[in-house]
Amino acid sequence: MCILGGREEEMNVSHASVHPVEDPPAATEVENPPRVRMDDIEGMPGTLLGLALRFFQFLFAAASLSVMASTSDFPSVTAFCYLVAATGLQSLWSLSLASVDVYAIMVKRSLQNRRLVSLFAIGDGVTSTLTFAAACASAGITVLIDNDLNSCAQNHCVQFETSTALAFISWFAALPCFLFNFWSLASR
Repeated sequence: MCILGGREEEMNVSHASVHPVEDPPAATEVENPPRVRMDDIEGMPGTLLGLALRFFQFLFAAASLSVMASTSDFPSVTAFCYLVAATGLQSLWSLSLASVDVYAIMVKRSLQNRRLVSLFAIGDGVTSTLTFAAACASAGITVLIDNDLNSCAQNHCVQFETSTALAFISWFAALPCFLFNFWSLASR
């Protein structure tokens, strides 16, 4: 009852009622599997795609090194010496990490240790940057010799161009490895 303006009126007010709610039954692992972090994405160390990328890095870096070293006059140009040094380092790095990948695949071991991924990311970053810089410098010298000086007859332009192209291809194979390792490191 309510008194409004001196009159009594009955108000229809609903009363709140509490209904007990049961807890839902516990879900089994079959219905809701536990969430797992995807540590081994293809292309990362210890995977088949990662091994394939390492193999192609090694193959193209070693081929670039061999083609450039087969010319007799590469030591006279600093950029070509730099390319030989960078591709030599890239081929050694790629071969050693390919060996680690083969081991990890054979024993079915994950290579997602933070220190190991840091080492891989730093090594891939350094070697891929050196290879890219050396390939760019060699490309500049090759263009200078071929287009600007028109002295390809006295030089080994075809070998210089081939070695430079192979170094770029090696860098293209090294870049995904660096990006996968860096992404894995940054997402932790």
